[in-house]
Amino acid sequence: MVPFIFREETMNDNGSEDQLELFATCPQSNAADSESYIRNVTTVARWSEDCGCRGILVYTDNSLVDAWLVSQIIVETTKTLCPLIAVQPAYMHPYAVAKIIASLGFLYGRRVYLNMVAGGFKNDLVALNDVIPHDKRYVRLIEYTMIIKQLLASPTPVTYEGEFYKIDKLKMTPALPPELFPGLFVSGSSEAGLEAAKVLGATAVQYPKPAKECDAETSRDGIHPGIRVGIIAREDEDAAWEIAEQRFPEDRKGQLVHQLAMKVSDSFWHKQLSEMTEQTKANRSPYWLRPFENYKAFCPYLVGNYDQVAGELATYIALGYTTFILDVPPSQQELHHTKCVFDRASQMVHA
Repeated sequence: MVPFIFREETMNDNGSEDQLELFATCPQSNAADSESYIRNVTTVARWSEDCGCRGILVYTDNSLVDAWLVSQIIVETTKTLCPLIAVQPAYMHPYAVAKIIASLGFLYGRRVYLNMVAGGFKNDLVALNDVIPHDKRYVRLIEYTMIIKQLLASPTPVTYEGEFYKIDKLKMTPALPPELFPGLFVSGSSEAGLEAAKVLGATAVQYPKPAKECDAETSRDGIHPGIRVGIIAREDEDAAWEIAEQRFPEDRKGQLVHQLAMKVSDSFWHKQLSEMTEQTKANRSPYWLRPFENYKAFCPYLVGNYDQVAGELATYIALGYTTFILDVPPSQQELHHTKCVFDRASQMVHA
């Protein structure tokens, strides 16, 4: 199969050109043995690289193996793919994060991206005695990320004093080459998340509404918006829906787990998507929330024929959403179908 590239120039509503950036998502470890998991991570990473993805999201929470070690596997088994590593302040000091980034740059010459996580599963936070309220966690996240940025960018020792962190004349060795400075992502569904993304100059990742219900407000004040979404598309609409139904059948147990998670979560995007599940059940439209409702995915899905899904994507792109984080790809062929809809979406935007 000939490799294809997802990085395409598109025209937004302001008449300026933006580059599409696509990230895949790495499989999770909590349903696999070590040997098969390493094999699966390697396979999905290579698919993603062959298909021209910029990078691949690596989750973190108390139930998963360490995201940094998984990212090292990805770096060692690919040539250009950039891990997008979920970073939770409750897990380690910002110096430790900066040290690992600098070390990966020194050892492999590879750039990484950081998905700065303010929250997570409520029970995980309670177990760690992290009881800081939702919006205040974003204040901490700003301080945390600012220290990482300063340590990686400054050739001289860094001194910083904030509400949550203090360092005094701390220097990063080895120094990180400027071209390997990490890209930054922050969940941007809540006002606190959007403000953090603005302050940090980060991509604000959202879990979108149907394209027709979105507006261009997210790109206000220079915030660069991104989207998390799964895609199932085929030439024929019925074929796409048949695959979607097979992959994500109704699952009562999964729905109960989702409902339980809702009760203990203070996540803005989680509640926002959950409130939309009923209204999206009525008619078969490209925007589909069953995988999310059944606790099988943490994002909405777009399902339909190539033109239907491309139309949804084209609307998002025209509104300024040029960074897309896909769900875990089940096969390389599925990435090929995704490529087809992004090609058509780009053509629609240019037209």
